Amino acid sequence: MDEQASRKDPANTSEAAEKVAGPARQRGAVRPRTGAGLLAECRVDTFRSGGAGGQHQNKVESGVRLTHLPSGIVVTSRKHRSQHRNRQDALARLEAELAARSRTRKPRVATSVPEREKRKRLEAKKRRSRLKRLRGKPDAGEP
Repeated sequence: MDEQASRKDPANTSEAAEKVAGPARQRGAVRPRTGAGLLAECRVDTFRSGGAGGQHQNKVESGVRLTHLPSGIVVTSRKHRSQHRNRQDALARLEAELAARSRTRKPRVATSVPEREKRKRLEAKKRRSRLKRLRGKPDAGEP
């Protein structure tokens, strides 16, 4: 009876996760947070979606807003008519956002402009300069 209560109680999700993960969790292996574990770290708000859709949109709270408490990331979903599908959609968006934030950026390697390209740019500037000089009025001192 006690095991059943701990499985249903959202406060005991870490204990259940340790039982499921076993030795991999103890070795310190970092696993991506998904599903129920990630949902346990969030505050879930439901709201009326609003917009086009008439009575269903205006009366039913099918929109879902997830606030990830450790990171402060907020994602919303109001695309589907079902609150459950919106919750799944919001969870998928949250997982993607967490993955994007945990990704390390590749450092930029500074490169120099090749000599050929420098010469090409200077030639283009000289051509442009000549063209602009030809647009001007001729000198009055020349016969």
